Amino acid sequence: MIDQRTAPYAALILRVSLGILFLAHFSLKFFIFTPTGTAGFFSSLGLPGWLAYITMIIEFFGGIALILGIYTRVVSLVLIPILLGAIVKVHGPAGFFFTNPNGGWEFPMFWVIALISLALMGDGKYALKPSATVKN
Repeated sequence: MIDQRTAPYAALILRVSLGILFLAHFSLKFFIFTPTGTAGFFSSLGLPGWLAYITMIIEFFGGIALILGIYTRVVSLVLIPILLGAIVKVHGPAGFFFTNPNGGWEFPMFWVIALISLALMGDGKYALKPSATVKN
C-alpha cells in the first residue's frame, strides 16, 4: 500500500537527489576534465567527440530540471540513454562492482532504475512545472 501522504515527498527527495547527481557529473566533466578533455575521452572510446558536449548539456539542464521539477517524467526518460551509454562504453567492461578499476556498472544501473521509478512516480511535491498525469 502506498502512503499517499508521504509518497509526494519521497518523489521530491528522489528528484532532487538525482538532479544533484547529474549536476555533479556535469561539473566533473566541465571543471575537472574540461570540455576538451571530456571530448577527447569520448573519442578514445570510439564515440564522436562532439557527443561529450551534448552529454554535458543534457546533464546540466536535466539536473536543473529535476531539481526544480520541470517535466520530471520526460526529463527522467531523456537522461537514461546517457547512463546506458556510460554502462556500455565505460563501466560495463569493468564488471559489476563500482569499486573495480574504471568503476563497474552497478551504480549507473541503479541510477537508471531510479530514473525509471521517478518517471513512473511523477514529480512529487514542489514541482514548478508538473508533468501530465494519467487519470484513471
